[in-house]
Amino acid sequence: MAIDKTPVQSSAISQVGYDPQTKTIHVGFRSGGTHPFGPFTQEEFDRFRNAPSISEHFHLHIRSKAIK
Repeated sequence: MAIDKTPVQSSAISQVGYDPQTKTIHVGFRSGGTHPFGPFTQEEFDRFRNAPSISEHFHLHIRSKAIK
């Protein structure tokens, strides 16, 4: 199933999406590629998506939970 992704204003991140079934955040990077991170709740995704700085929030709260 394709994950709906929303474009965001960020120098490093182009789009973000959430899959509630797998509880994963999908991050599309301007440098190329989309990668999943998780697990995260819908509320955590909403905080990420609405953060004043998407990139800063990603580095502080999301990056360490990369799914390999």
